[in-house]
Amino acid sequence: MLIGRVRAATGEALWVRRDGERMVAIEDPYAARSAGRMPGDLPGAPAVSGELLAPCEPLVIVGIAQNGPAHADPVQAWLKSPRGVVASGTTVRLRRDAGQTVAEGEIAIVIGRDTTGLTAATAADYVLGVTAVDDLSSPDRAVRDPRNFESKSGVGYTPLGPWIDTDARIDDVDLRLRIDGEVVARTDAAALPVPIATCLAYVASWTTLGPGDVVMTGAPFSSAPIRPGQTVEVEVGVVRLSTPTA
Repeated sequence: MLIGRVRAATGEALWVRRDGERMVAIEDPYAARSAGRMPGDLPGAPAVSGELLAPCEPLVIVGIAQNGPAHADPVQAWLKSPRGVVASGTTVRLRRDAGQTVAEGEIAIVIGRDTTGLTAATAADYVLGVTAVDDLSSPDRAVRDPRNFESKSGVGYTPLGPWIDTDARIDDVDLRLRIDGEVVARTDAAALPVPIATCLAYVASWTTLGPGDVVMTGAPFSSAPIRPGQTVEVEVGVVRLSTPTA
């Protein structure tokens, strides 16, 4: 199922599933996930139209630094402000005062329920689905700020969505990065140095995530420098995120 959020004419944000070219209103997917089932259609399965929003509103966004087996820790994590989340299609103005901008196409995991008790073996049971994220970064700033605050904090620097794919397997999904329509990176979840389930277990061992929180799983093989005016597309399985820049 492909799940998203739409701003209706009333201003209300509605949960929807994609049905071909239609969007059908559904119940709260987190409540359904906590009950151990997929979200059902609202009575009458009403079709919905409106502005497609980012597919979730995380309170916490965790980034994964894929350090590989040679590092003392299997992975490390860092935090990115959820206020940087923008919907697919939103034009992001790149900072001119932070050096080179890099697009980092990543598989994003949307948490479905409280992660207390999550282990690598049970990680998929806590996930609502996967989506696409472009972790826009200013790596020149990381030289003086290794904690990633300056390098990751541009306005709108976390384009996300537009759909959450609830059927995708977290450790078996393709990833593509395109710049102005040209594929510049082609990889998949299996190529990550540390499996996504292990990353989730690592994060859960230190902090509790909740419904709608996002874990960005790293971009060791899926990043590219960009300049203003280019369009970045991140494709995760069947989900395609598009971000024009200015």
